[in-house]
Amino acid sequence: MTEPSPASVDVVLPCLDEATALPWVLARIPAGWRAIVVDNGSSDGSAGIAGARGATVVSEPRRGFGAACHAGLEAATADIVCFCDCDGSLDPGLLAALVREVAQGRADLMLGRRRPTRRGVWPVHARAGNLALSRMLHRRTGLRLLDLGPMRAARREALVGLGLTDRRSGYPLEMVVRAADAGWRVREADVPYLARHGKSKVTGTWRGTWQAVRDMRSVLAVPPPGTGRAGAR
Repeated sequence: MTEPSPASVDVVLPCLDEATALPWVLARIPAGWRAIVVDNGSSDGSAGIAGARGATVVSEPRRGFGAACHAGLEAATADIVCFCDCDGSLDPGLLAALVREVAQGRADLMLGRRRPTRRGVWPVHARAGNLALSRMLHRRTGLRLLDLGPMRAARREALVGLGLTDRRSGYPLEMVVRAADAGWRVREADVPYLARHGKSKVTGTWRGTWQAVRDMRSVLAVPPPGTGRAGAR
């Protein structure tokens, strides 16, 4: 299988008040790829900044990380779709390595496994929540993943076929769970995790982290297809 042409990759960037980070993030999108910035109700001019720098801007008035991500997926037309935070904590240029694995048929879903570049970049409560969810994911699906981070790549048509329904913080986990249930090859690769611009809207506080964990636990409670209870195989 050959690698996709640069024009066959769309990058979905869910955005809520990321005016300070957007210029750097958009400048790091690989040449020829399309950036889809999904404005989730920003009040700092993020949409205008994105549009002025050549990004496709999609407005999603329903608040929620999943709502923004899915609106971007629906707007995508490329063969391969990537997702990445646009707060400056992840370098979109690193998506090229993830896309290569999907394009060459070595994986169906590639995840960026975050590796903090210095202390304090990834708060303790956020890491603890991520670890707990990774263990619950293993019990539910058998997958052994160390991170459920937001950087990922997969084929658009297959992603749409998963029928994702979560529109809150559970969206990234639901993608992995449904992919596992469908028999996808899910892999992860290390990516540097940088200091973000501004404060996280999801895991910047214990309360935000707990809400995200609650959203994701509800995803794990849904039984696999053809079973009568959660966790049945």
